[in-house]
Order: sequence, then structure tokens, then C-alpha cells
Amino acid sequence: MAMKQRLRHVRWIGGGSGAGKSTIARELAAEHGLRLYNSDATLRDHVRRSDPADHPLMHGFLGMDMDERWVDRSPSVMLETFHGFQGEAFDFIVEDLLALADDPPILAEGFRLLPRLVAPLLWRSDQAVWLLPSPESRRTAFDARGFTWEIPEKTSDPERALANLLARDELFTCQVAREASALQMPVIEVGVDRNLHDMMRLVAAALGLDSRDHR
Repeated sequence: MAMKQRLRHVRWIGGGSGAGKSTIARELAAEHGLRLYNSDATLRDHVRRSDPADHPLMHGFLGMDMDERWVDRSPSVMLETFHGFQGEAFDFIVEDLLALADDPPILAEGFRLLPRLVAPLLWRSDQAVWLLPSPESRRTAFDARGFTWEIPEKTSDPERALANLLARDELFTCQVAREASALQMPVIEVGVDRNLHDMMRLVAAALGLDSRDHR
């Protein structure tokens, strides 16, 4: 209960890659006067703070070359051994949030905010939402950012690496959906037919940002 109360000023946006989390969070934070916390941007710092004994998946991933990461393993193994998808170093995210002032309220976003890890920290039900991109919307988002081939082209087999990466991300999105459903947490499906305005409206409603009290 104490941790829930200490984080009652935090709202959370999680979900799969390519769902538009960062863009939506940035726009909503500006519109509603919230402090933005991008958990993806803190990864380098979290690596620095981590201990290999306590964070074996993170350091195992860092020790691999690009083919070992993206070509040589199946998407399911990639999912099971990727630190961010398994909740490793989530404690650093909590530490970061606790170190920030509670005014203005905080909007945290990123793929590492897993439902099973966030749910025990929620003071009320409208503090968190997860975005679930369809495979089509994920690929469209990657193409729009020029990100599609950024990682695969650093491997010896770009086509296979891309297929593995997309399949792994789809498995992760399904994992997030299952967790959120089991915990009865809100999700929003992201398709190519939903524009930024529509998504911002849906996310704002899910997070109770239409009310005056953002706490």
C-alpha cells in the first residue's frame, strides 16, 4: 500500500513496439502539464547501474553479436531471453520515478512497463493503459520512422533478421495482451485505421486525463 500511495501521481503507458507510445505520451504530457518519463531512454543508464549477477539477461544480450541477437535464435527464444520483455531492471524504473518530484504528475511510457509489474503499483484503475499494435500497424510505424532495416542491415542475413524481429515483437504484444487481460487492465488496439488524434483521445480517456484532478 505504501508504494501505491507514493506512486499515485504516476500514469503509465505500456505496450508493444510500434504502437505510438512515445508520440502519444509526449503529446498528452504537453497538453495536460505532465512530466514525461521515457523508460526506453533510460536503458543506457540502467545498464550502467546494473550488476551482471542480478541482471543476467541484460548482460547476456549485450554480450552477443548482431547475428546472435537477431539471426541465429528463434523469435520465441528471443522473447524469453530479452531483459526488457521479462521485467529485468524494472526496479530501476521504479527507483527513477520515486526520485522525481510528484508535482507535476508523471506520465511514464515504454515497452518495459509490463502489466504484471505495473499492476501492483496502481492506486486506482485509471492510472495505466497498454497499447497493442497489429502486425500491419507495427510494420507501417517502423517504415515511417525509417527503422525497419536499421537493425537487420547490421546482420549477415537482413531478411531473416527482420522476420525474426517482427515475429518476436508480435509475440511480445500477445504476451502483454494476455497479462493485461488476466489482470483486467485496460488495453487499446492500434490499427492502421486509427490516427494520432483518435489514439490520444482514447488514451486520455483510459487514463482519466479528461478530469481536472490528474492525481
